[in-house]
Amino acid sequence: MSYRKFSFCLAVIAFAMSSAGSTVRAQKKQKDQPQDPSERARNVKPELKKAYKDWLEKDVVYIITDDERKAFKKLQTDEERERFIEEFWRRRDPDPDTDENEFKEEYYERVAYANEHFASGIPGWKTDRGRIWIMYGKPDERETHPMGGSYDRPQNEGGGSTTTYPFETWFYRYLAGVGSGVEIEFVDPTGSGEYRIARNPDEKDALLNIPGAGLTLSEQLGLTSKSDRVANVGGIGNPTYQREADCPFSRLQLLADLSRPPQVKFNDLAGLTNTPAIEDNPLNFDVRVDFYRQSDDRVITAITIQTENSNLVFQDSGGLQTARMNIFGKITSVAGRRVGVFEDPVITTATAAELTEAKDRKSAYQKALPLAPGTYKLDVIVRDVVSGATGIRHIAIPVPKYDPQKLSTSTLVLASKLESLVDQPAVGQFVIGQAKVIPNVSGIYHRGQPIGVYMQIYNAGIDQTTLRPSVDVDYTLLKSGKEVGKQTEDWRGMGNSGQRLTLARLLDTRALPPGDYELQIRIRDHVTGQQLSPSGKFSVVQ
Repeated sequence: MSYRKFSFCLAVIAFAMSSAGSTVRAQKKQKDQPQDPSERARNVKPELKKAYKDWLEKDVVYIITDDERKAFKKLQTDEERERFIEEFWRRRDPDPDTDENEFKEEYYERVAYANEHFASGIPGWKTDRGRIWIMYGKPDERETHPMGGSYDRPQNEGGGSTTTYPFETWFYRYLAGVGSGVEIEFVDPTGSGEYRIARNPDEKDALLNIPGAGLTLSEQLGLTSKSDRVANVGGIGNPTYQREADCPFSRLQLLADLSRPPQVKFNDLAGLTNTPAIEDNPLNFDVRVDFYRQSDDRVITAITIQTENSNLVFQDSGGLQTARMNIFGKITSVAGRRVGVFEDPVITTATAAELTEAKDRKSAYQKALPLAPGTYKLDVIVRDVVSGATGIRHIAIPVPKYDPQKLSTSTLVLASKLESLVDQPAVGQFVIGQAKVIPNVSGIYHRGQPIGVYMQIYNAGIDQTTLRPSVDVDYTLLKSGKEVGKQTEDWRGMGNSGQRLTLARLLDTRALPPGDYELQIRIRDHVTGQQLSPSGKFSVVQ
C-alpha cells in the first residue's frame, strides 16, 4: 500500500472515532439536560385496596385515633395492614385472654343497628345519630318525639309552650373521655328523617321565627325579647342558661369531646406496663418467681410481691390504721400474646398501738398461675392508693421443662412463714400442696427468726425392694464458702405423692452470728445414681 493511501485510511478512522465521540457527548449532554416535567416518570403512591380503604374510611372512621390513622397510611404491604388491623382490635379487647373480641363484635352490631334504624337518604352510619350510637352504644335513656308537635318547655329552657320539629334526647350516665350526665339532643328540621345534633335548645322550636308565637314565660311577661332567641339560633348553648350544661362554653366543649374518637379502654395501671420506670414518687418492692411441676406440660408459676410497710401510707379507717395497695400484673409470651393477667387490692391493717411495730414488717402478695414451659415477660405495677407512689418491674420468666426421666426439683424457697395445713383447708394465697409457704423475698432474717425451707423433688427412682424412693438429703449451711452446719433429712412427716417428695422444715438461727449465708440441699438418689445440689442465699441481722 502506498503512503498516500495509508494516510487516507488513518484519516477515515480518526473521523469515524471523532464522530462516535461527538455522538456520545451529544447523548450525554441531552441526558443531563432537564426533561419536560410532563415527560418525567411520576412517583405515584399506589392506592389502597378497596377493602382497606373501606375499613379506614367507613368501618372505624369514628373510633380510630389520628396517630393510628397516620400510622396505617404509612404501611407499605398488605401483610403490615392486616397485622395493624389485628392489633387495632386487640388494643380495644376488654378480655384478651379469650378467643372472642367482645368489643369488635359489639362494634359491628352497632354499625348494623345504625344502618337499619337511622338511614335517611344516606347510610345510617353517616348520620349524627348513627355516629353517636356507633361510638358510644345504646344510651341509658332515650326520649323520642318522631312527629314533633306541641311541646311544654322545661324550666331550664324557659318554660312556656311551643311546637317543635321531630327531635330526640339521648342521655348517657357516663362516657369515658366526655364526662358524667351527658345529654345529647338531635333535631330533624327538614322532616326527612335525618336528625342532626342540636347546638342549642331552640333549634327544635318550629315557631321560633313566627312573631308572638311559642313564647317562653319570661317573654310572655315582657322580661326578655324573642328576638334575642332568634339571633342566637346559629349559636352554641343558651345565653340565658340556668344549667351549667347549657353554658355556651360547656356545650361547645361537649360537641368537641363527642367529635373525638372514644378513649381506648385500658386500666390506668395496665397503661403503664411499657413504662421503663417511675421517676416521680416511686414505690420500691421486690418480686420473686417460683416454679412447681404440675404435669408434663404445665408448671405452677408462683409470683410473690413484697413491700416494706415503712414505704406505705397508713390512714385511720374505723379505728384501724390501714394501708392500701393496688397490684397489677401481666404475663406475655415471646410472641407478644397476653397469657395471664392479675389485678388485686392488698390491705394491711394495724391498731394504733401496733403501728410502729407493723411498719417494721413487710406485706406480701402472691399469684399462682399454670403456664406451659417457655420464656415469658412479667410486668408488675404496684401503687399505694393513698400517696399514689408507684413502682414498676419488668422481669423475664424462664418456666422450666421438667424431663420425666431425670431427677429434678422445684424452686428452693426460703420462707418467712412455713406451716402445715394437714388439718386445715388448703386454699388461698401462698398455699402449696398441704403447706402454707410465704417466701422471704428479701432474704433477710432477724437473728432468732426461723428460716422456713420448702422444696419438692420430682422423678426419684423407686427401690423395688421397698417400693419407695431411696433418697438421701442433707441441709448444708455455708458461710464464706466454709461449711458451718449440717442436718440430715429423716423424712419423718415429709409428704410422698407418687413421683413427688416434699421437703419442709424450719432452721433455727439463734446460734448464727450476723452475716451472709448459703444453704445447699444435697440430694442423692440411690436408685438412679443422680445427684442435685440446689442452693439459696440469705442474711442474718441482729
